[in-house]
Amino acid sequence: MPVTEALNTPWFFLTTATVLGLVVGSFLNVVIYRLPRMMEQAWHRECCEFLEQPAPTDPPLTLALPNSCCRSCGAAIKPWHNIPVVSYLTLGGKCANCHAAISLRYPIVELTTGLLLLAAALSFGASWELVGALVLIGSLVALTGIDIDTQLLPDSITLPLLWFGLLFNLFGVFTDLTSAVVGAMLGYLSLWSVYWLFKLITGKEGMGYGDFKLLAALGAWFGWQALPLIIILSSFVGAALGIALVVIKRQGRDVPMPFGPYLAGAGLLCLFYGDYLTQRYSEWVGL
Repeated sequence: MPVTEALNTPWFFLTTATVLGLVVGSFLNVVIYRLPRMMEQAWHRECCEFLEQPAPTDPPLTLALPNSCCRSCGAAIKPWHNIPVVSYLTLGGKCANCHAAISLRYPIVELTTGLLLLAAALSFGASWELVGALVLIGSLVALTGIDIDTQLLPDSITLPLLWFGLLFNLFGVFTDLTSAVVGAMLGYLSLWSVYWLFKLITGKEGMGYGDFKLLAALGAWFGWQALPLIIILSSFVGAALGIALVVIKRQGRDVPMPFGPYLAGAGLLCLFYGDYLTQRYSEWVGL
């Protein structure tokens, strides 16, 4: 079957998109786990260099090396034990060697990415919008996992995401270029202003610079018109969950919470329902 004919076959196209999403999700698990450790390793080496101390002798960690292994026993993970979702189910959620429990996060990330790319394929078909959706979905899933674990939003993901948004909108894929550029500027400056206002009033830091860059990236993807909606959605969900944690778990109000996942969730809503939600928001505020 020719490739063009296969892509025009709905079941084949949607199945391919889902499988691709599962594979990307498997890679994102590696990114979520290793990227913060790569950053920590790089900071350690830079500190040693600055202090003129011997550099660590450990081999540099990358996304490709060393090969994946069990965190409990160190046994190498065989290729047939690394099939997204399927391997987790067939192994019963345990290591094939030592039978230690495998975190449920791995299949959740894989399945979430697969379902999101399936939704994108249903929404956009075979188009540049789908290519952009793959970049955006992968980046936001990775940033969500990393922020939950470490409360970091790495520049190595947020900044390329911003530039990719401008690149796609150079050709008007999601919005016009002017709206994208203004969205990137206002996205950064809006949270930057809130950060400094909060710090001047309370003397505390309410959020990190990574949040500014992520909102700037979302502004670059969807334009300045989507920013009020993204801020409202992420703030509402973040506040509701924060209150719930304080009440249910009696978590102190001073315990920091990652804001990146809420921005990412609002960004995904804009990807699939942005025009509809923006229209309803404009009608609600009387614009």
